[in-house]
Amino acid sequence: MTLLTATGLAFGYRGRAIGRGLDLAVAGGEVLALLGPNGGGKTTLLRTLLGLLPPLAGTVAVAGHPLERLSARERARLVAAVPQAAGGAFAFTALAVVLMGRTSRSGLFAAPSRGDHRAAAAALDRLGIGHLAARPVNRISGGERQLVLIARALVQEPRLIVLDEPTASLDFGNQGLVMREITRLRDAGLGVVFTTHDPNQAARYADRALLLRAGRTLAQGPVGEVLDPARLGALYGAPVIEVRGDGARAFLPA
Repeated sequence: MTLLTATGLAFGYRGRAIGRGLDLAVAGGEVLALLGPNGGGKTTLLRTLLGLLPPLAGTVAVAGHPLERLSARERARLVAAVPQAAGGAFAFTALAVVLMGRTSRSGLFAAPSRGDHRAAAAALDRLGIGHLAARPVNRISGGERQLVLIARALVQEPRLIVLDEPTASLDFGNQGLVMREITRLRDAGLGVVFTTHDPNQAARYADRALLLRAGRTLAQGPVGEVLDPARLGALYGAPVIEVRGDGARAFLPA
């Protein structure tokens, strides 16, 4: 089933369009990677798809429902957002952060129920970080914080998860932890959208890619067809080479 569609979408801010004429679709059990240089419109597009910014033109629908007709609570039950992990100024425990994701189910001012605690503990265990439940999130690693934010998204029980540069500023090992979880989300039948600067992440972990430069779609389709040195060179304004070996491929700056 198609979980997210955008048709003829113009996005940006009042009086300043960043992109126009964009179409995309994401189905359950599918990962879409949005690639592009800094300032290309990726984050603004995500904010529009999440309903945080109104479309300047065109339509966005989630699970067949026009986005503008959904309340904030209804959107939160369908779509979960995972921002880039930051250090955090408050010493909330990992469990407390994950429980925040239950507000769309239990209400903003309701005390977490036993069921909410069970759901939060299960999400932490699923990501292999149950032992961090009582740990303040400003005292764990960046990769662990990113997994906590993914756990918070999971307890919303969404059908679609949107991640903004989920491996930004993470070390090599923690990048692997986060990207493997994206694969597990897809295998569980969720739709996933993530932004990245790295075409190798898209090639390995995404099913489809959308190349976005200056708000314009340069190409869109299966990663095996869309990702090639010529398109990536045009996307980033720099020559790119492709390296193949043992059934794998990688893209490098020339």
